Amino acid sequence: MANLNKQKIVESVPQKGFFGHPKGLFTLFFTEFWERFSYYGMRAILVYYMYYEVSKGGLGIDESTALSIMSIYGSLVYMSGIIGGWLADRIFGTSKAVFYGGILIMLGHIALAIPGNVTLFFISMVLIVLGTGLLKPNVSSVVGEIYSEADNRRDAGFSIFYMGINLGGFLAPLIVGSVMGYSFHLGFAIAAVGMFLGLMVFIFTKKKNLGLAGTIVHNPLSSEEKKKAFTRFGIVAVIIAILVAIAIPNGLLTFKSFIALVGILGLLIPTAYFVVMYRSKNTTDVERSRIIAYIPLFIASVMFWAIQEQGSTILANYADKRTQLDFAGIHISPAWFQSLNPLFIIVFAPIFAWLWVKLGKRQPSIPQKFSLGLLFSGLSFLIILLPAYFGGANSLVNPLWLVLSYFVCVLGELCLSPVGLSATTKLAPAAFSAQTMSLWFLSNAAAQALNAQIVKFYSPATEMAYFGIIGGASIVLAIILFALAPKIQGFMKGIH
Repeated sequence: MANLNKQKIVESVPQKGFFGHPKGLFTLFFTEFWERFSYYGMRAILVYYMYYEVSKGGLGIDESTALSIMSIYGSLVYMSGIIGGWLADRIFGTSKAVFYGGILIMLGHIALAIPGNVTLFFISMVLIVLGTGLLKPNVSSVVGEIYSEADNRRDAGFSIFYMGINLGGFLAPLIVGSVMGYSFHLGFAIAAVGMFLGLMVFIFTKKKNLGLAGTIVHNPLSSEEKKKAFTRFGIVAVIIAILVAIAIPNGLLTFKSFIALVGILGLLIPTAYFVVMYRSKNTTDVERSRIIAYIPLFIASVMFWAIQEQGSTILANYADKRTQLDFAGIHISPAWFQSLNPLFIIVFAPIFAWLWVKLGKRQPSIPQKFSLGLLFSGLSFLIILLPAYFGGANSLVNPLWLVLSYFVCVLGELCLSPVGLSATTKLAPAAFSAQTMSLWFLSNAAAQALNAQIVKFYSPATEMAYFGIIGGASIVLAIILFALAPKIQGFMKGIH
């Protein structure tokens, strides 16, 4: 986006009206709140829906396979952001991408709410994957557009936005988890209603609050380019359909081979993105330097999310099978533990937002904040191995161990995730604005693609080694990143 367009957008947005922030933050806050309510509500019970027996309302899928599917699904959700970012940057803008994405997500949750079979389950997954790819990176990009680059409120604004995400994430598992024992499909229906409410907020407040934000196509395709692009998409779609039609009957496309394929794509796609952006004629020398600085941040993000995202797989299974669920006179739904992460973020996000503003120029640099994020995430896994060390692999664990592990990981998340969102909008080449936000979410896709390969190594017998090796690797990477922080900062060319 040209600097003129950036300034024009900022001037079109009322700059006061939501806790001292631009009025558009209200629209984006509540749109993302309801979208995350629907997503996290569905996700809180999805793994249980997959591996619970049919007699208990589940699909009866093998437990290890269900954990891998959950990771692959999460990876594809974030990987699809490539498509959403490209469509927003080149064809119809971020505002329309958010709207179309919300509709697809809602339809996906409706499909899950209909009692059916595994086929209907996978149809819903495709809809939610495509819808989230359109909505998720683009709503975050619009947040970046409503602030000027020099606005000191920017990081704090992303922290407030991030709190909205997690407010939805906190309430949804509590509500949906409470009805899980009665009906999984009722829980999915509640998620569908959440996305509908998010769409209503966006539709009825965007014109007044967002001005031009999200409406400008920053790197539009010419008519000739559109024709070529759609032709290529059509050819690729036909080739994929033919390959799938051949591979499935011949046993070449199985869960195992598909998981391996997504794992490879999780590494190849972001690598290709970095190469294309770096070599593009639309990227300036300063922007190329910032891309170099972004690479170690991306790697650190992959390591962090590889731990954090196991809250919906390994730790969800841990809550269900290894945790004492009758505690303090109440019976705990295993899905409720997934409210811990967003609960802690709701409590501590304002404190971190205040802290960064208070410290001003004395606050840690972006790479240093990332290294702190890795340190805390590694410690969270070392904490959860202690119950097996003290009590053995067969005893039920006090739920407070899980609470502590989630808490420590959240400290890391608040050092890395909102800071990463803000850094991405500042380091992004102008011609790749929304696509760079998609690249940020690809770090989560790569992490979950990696998780799909490693979750199969988890069992009560390997519990200590599993948590110890992954947690230790994160701490080592944190130390390396902290040592390299001044060098990385130099490549950022004035971005702090």
